[in-house]
Amino acid sequence: MVVRRVVALFVVILVLSIVSPSSASSGPTDQVRITVDGVMEILKDKTLDKEARRERLSSLIRKRFDFKAMSQRALGINWKKATQEEKERFVKLFSDLLEATYIGRIEAYSDERVEYINEKVEKDRAEVDTHIVTKSVEIPMRYKLILRGEEWLVYDVVIEEVSLIRNFRSSYREIVKKEGFPGLLAKMEKKINELENPEETKGEK
Repeated sequence: MVVRRVVALFVVILVLSIVSPSSASSGPTDQVRITVDGVMEILKDKTLDKEARRERLSSLIRKRFDFKAMSQRALGINWKKATQEEKERFVKLFSDLLEATYIGRIEAYSDERVEYINEKVEKDRAEVDTHIVTKSVEIPMRYKLILRGEEWLVYDVVIEEVSLIRNFRSSYREIVKKEGFPGLLAKMEKKINELENPEETKGEK
């Protein structure tokens, strides 16, 4: 239940935490803020059809999240046990899974807004504390970022003190333990297919 709730909230996170291609000297909070404005413009652009909007949002996600770092953390100790082929396959599927989750629910995004609370920077790592404000509740979220060249890239998000990556790690660890990497990859592929083709998979268990 916790993993499911975190994934649902991740839809909002993806909208609000994609890091923009601005100068690193502007700081992680400024980069997040600039990107929020850019993403909101895409969502509000009535000239874009559904496919075009999704392509533009997908492009931002792919460029601005450190999916390899997220994948390593999501697998934890099992990352070292995986073969190179399994690592590459996992990174692709994990990236596809997060994107499919977002794309599949983007239409539900409406009146949420973000408030920037605090920023902490230590060398090439940073944390940006925010509140996601809805009509009925404020949700505390902390973005963890790493400096790659001139950009701050997101590698984890903490929602109400619950780490997105830690939740995936716990779930994936149990699957690998019971079914091995082939079982994990198969489950991920199935989930992605369900998210991308909801009508075709409707009613399937």
